[in-house]
Amino acid sequence: MRVRLLLYATPFALAATPAQAQQQDEQLWLQVNTNVPIAEHVRVTVEQIARFSDRQEGLYQTEFGGLLGYRASKQIELGFGYRWVGAHNGNNGANENRLRQQVVGTFGPITTRFRVDERFNPRGDEIGFRIRPLIRYNHALGRKGLALFVSHESFVLPNSTTWGQRRGYERMRNIVGLTVPLGRQVSSDIGYLNQYRLGRGGARAQMDHALSLQLTINLRAFSGSHVQD
Repeated sequence: MRVRLLLYATPFALAATPAQAQQQDEQLWLQVNTNVPIAEHVRVTVEQIARFSDRQEGLYQTEFGGLLGYRASKQIELGFGYRWVGAHNGNNGANENRLRQQVVGTFGPITTRFRVDERFNPRGDEIGFRIRPLIRYNHALGRKGLALFVSHESFVLPNSTTWGQRRGYERMRNIVGLTVPLGRQVSSDIGYLNQYRLGRGGARAQMDHALSLQLTINLRAFSGSHVQD
């Protein structure tokens, strides 16, 4: 079954407007996060991601990693993590190792995240730095965890590398969806994700329309933030 069939099954797809000057792609993004508290204010999050694309003929990216989070206060959580990123099928990118540091702030219904990535690519020795500010608004629809959310994330590259990273504003990622509680310790984010990559270095701009499904599992109670990756 093509990803397009799954995407068209959601009403969020109606928000997408085609543009002739850019490439279009229909995708499916899957993610599972498992939060494991190891101390009163410390947790480890284990992450698994799989992304599918029509243009890239199926599974094109996988990510596996972990994040160590420290809750500095009721509103602020600090994090440091690692990810291995794999390229598959029509994805001509190289497998990468990535480090990341982030600060997450939760202020009522608004969540912010400021993340810095360091990308290590086997095609060159330079480290590719990436800055990713994110803001998310959660609107509760009841007392049992059901909520509507919208989020915006920008990708800014402060340096260029010989293996392909180009300095400047690279892309934006916007999501609208629902957070659905599946139990006391499990919830799911279901939404429409729109990602726009600017046309840079002679390449055409690209807009991705994705059905995004994220499952979050909390092995024990931990009052932390909730943001889409």
